[in-house]
Amino acid sequence: MHWNILTTEAQVKELLEKSYIKHQLVFKHSTRCSTSSMIKNRLERSEASPDIDFHFLDLIAYRPLSNKIANELNVSHESPQVLLIRDGKCIYDESHYAIFMEEIEKQCQHT
Repeated sequence: MHWNILTTEAQVKELLEKSYIKHQLVFKHSTRCSTSSMIKNRLERSEASPDIDFHFLDLIAYRPLSNKIANELNVSHESPQVLLIRDGKCIYDESHYAIFMEEIEKQCQHT
């Protein structure tokens, strides 16, 4: 799996624009949380869909960016959390132990 590391608002704007062409997934990760590390590992062991661009956000280091994403997409902040974005909107968000690649891919098929 290839993670695009998010560190700037410009990158977030770009991924929102790309979401009109291809699904974009943001994984909000807390480097201080063992659950978040486990979920990250689970995702990385799964086969990554070529139909999704994967983005990684270290929300400890980039908390203001994490908050901006939550506000922009009108979702509650969670950690760990995945946000699946299509056409500039969050079409699916999940957190903690409910995060599975299979479910993410299933959501892509509905849009």
